[in-house]
Amino acid sequence: MEKNGKCIIFSAPSGSGKSTIVQWLMAEHPELRLAFSISATSRPPRGTEQHGVEYFFLSPEEFRSRIAAGEFLEYEEVYQDRFYGTLKEQVDNQLKAGQNVVFDVDVKGGCNIKEHYGSKALSVFIQPPSVEELRRRLIGRATDSMEQIEQRVAKAEYEMSFAPQFDRIVINDNLDEAKQQTLDMLRKFLSEEQ
Repeated sequence: MEKNGKCIIFSAPSGSGKSTIVQWLMAEHPELRLAFSISATSRPPRGTEQHGVEYFFLSPEEFRSRIAAGEFLEYEEVYQDRFYGTLKEQVDNQLKAGQNVVFDVDVKGGCNIKEHYGSKALSVFIQPPSVEELRRRLIGRATDSMEQIEQRVAKAEYEMSFAPQFDRIVINDNLDEAKQQTLDMLRKFLSEEQ
């Protein structure tokens, strides 16, 4: 019988390199059996998005009733009637299928998922080397106004205050080293018996 999977939670301030690291792990290390958790949202599908593939598309009313029923590990109302969240049942199905479920979530969502799964989850906080370096990276992206960059930096300072609540902190001052450090930590965690 295939053993159940585990949860791997990634949180980080915008611009810390989290998505780059996670995408590299997913693409280059199939032996880790990583699979993204499929989130639920109350927004309509875009383009070719399909229900149950990119997201579970729920009406705002259905989302609220599932919140009331306690079916979410974590959720957020980003704008009025625009929800995003992680359904417990979906994650449990992926774990039973032997997948190691990857979460790319905000710090509060990461803490909630870790609390729910305990030792079956590894929470990883990807941190920029400093707030100054983060500001430099965001300016270098050239995708945001200075006002937006300062808002992101302020949010990052708040998010970084949650880092001690995570199992591991990876400081991304060298991307290749951060990738390797994250890979080594995942291999160790996934090889441990429950």
